[in-house]
Amino acid sequence: METRDGPTLGSDSGLAGVDAPSGVPERLAHLGRQPLLDRDGMLRGFELLFRGDVENEADIEDADAATAQVIIRTIGEFGVRAALGGHKGYLNASRAMLLADAITLIRPDRFVFELPPDIEVDAALLGRIVQLHAKRYRFVLDEVVLPDATFAKLLPYVESVKVDFSRCSPELLPKLAKVLKSAGKLLIAMKIESKEAFEEAKELGFDLFQGYFFARPQMLTARRASAPRQALLNLLQLLSSDPSVAQLEAELKLSPVLVMHLMRLANSGENSIGRKAVTLRDAIVATGTNRITRWTQMLLYADGRKVPLEDDPLLQLAATRARFMELAVRRLPNANRQVTDAAFLTGVFSLVDAVFGDSLERTLEDLTLSRHIRSAILHREGSLGMLLSAVEALEHGDWAALDRACETLAPLTAAELAELALKAAAWASSSDHTEDSAGLERLEDHE
Repeated sequence: METRDGPTLGSDSGLAGVDAPSGVPERLAHLGRQPLLDRDGMLRGFELLFRGDVENEADIEDADAATAQVIIRTIGEFGVRAALGGHKGYLNASRAMLLADAITLIRPDRFVFELPPDIEVDAALLGRIVQLHAKRYRFVLDEVVLPDATFAKLLPYVESVKVDFSRCSPELLPKLAKVLKSAGKLLIAMKIESKEAFEEAKELGFDLFQGYFFARPQMLTARRASAPRQALLNLLQLLSSDPSVAQLEAELKLSPVLVMHLMRLANSGENSIGRKAVTLRDAIVATGTNRITRWTQMLLYADGRKVPLEDDPLLQLAATRARFMELAVRRLPNANRQVTDAAFLTGVFSLVDAVFGDSLERTLEDLTLSRHIRSAILHREGSLGMLLSAVEALEHGDWAALDRACETLAPLTAAELAELALKAAAWASSSDHTEDSAGLERLEDHE
């Protein structure tokens, strides 16, 4: 069940239908998420990054155990769908968290537990892992750089191994991958930040990949546009000038692909019930310029491989940023419709270089965005620039950078921003989250 303010603890919360444990201290937990992609570049999960602090820690005998309880409770409060959509969550599990009774409240079908490389391994921990494995929980050996004693002790109990691609030696990588694959382990390459690293990891047999390589301009060749992007740019430029229906109709007629998409958009969702748009003019009037504008902005990112909206990592990232910016700026003083729209634009176009392959500065110039939006994206200036820095910090789990951004974003706090980011993630992950994105799913490439 959900309320207007966000998900509540329930069947899809990530906890097994049980209330969060009692006696847990007030929590100060921030949550970020990092995507995991498959060999085709599609989303297959998110690693959840927690910053868990406990108030009145001096009164708590075991701070690690208390923090583990805080994290478990946070999962329940925010809900699985808010953080993950329909994907699995990869959760860093400390020794205290694994030994806590409350961990069995977390649904094993929604989470995989990551075992840190410095975890203390003894009979008690191994016994607990065996016990949890019998309850269908699954484990990942995290941040492997060089096989050591901890690696050897835990390897028989994990189904996946996450290798730090940036730190593991090039000589060791092929041997390690071969041995682990022969042992039947799923291989995850972490810290993949370029197309070259992605291709190398694929060649070595890795199955999943973690990093933001998909948002780099050099990944352009791996994506197929779902509509001619120059036509989308022309349409966006026209929309920025408050055009008439006749002007929009004339521009859209220059691109049959956009006409097809707009007709589908106009005839989808609640607005289409009881009536159908049969002409282009009907579709424009039924949809409205504001909705057409947001649809066009997001269509820039849509991959044309008939993939679901929630599986497209670049579209997910752009949509989450845009919605976060919009939600967060409303909490700042003097926010109005113009400021809100500018915030959404800032989030959308912060990744536009990944679509066009040109430099970010030249691409933003071509979009004729206002100066303060360009400054926010290029130089992180102003409140929009600080909000963009904040959402990037949450994406990477960089809590120090989040705190720095919050110094100039009063009255917003880090905890509030983290919660807004999860609401934005839920908005982006749901295929029916808003009329703005209706018609974006499973777009066909008719170029």
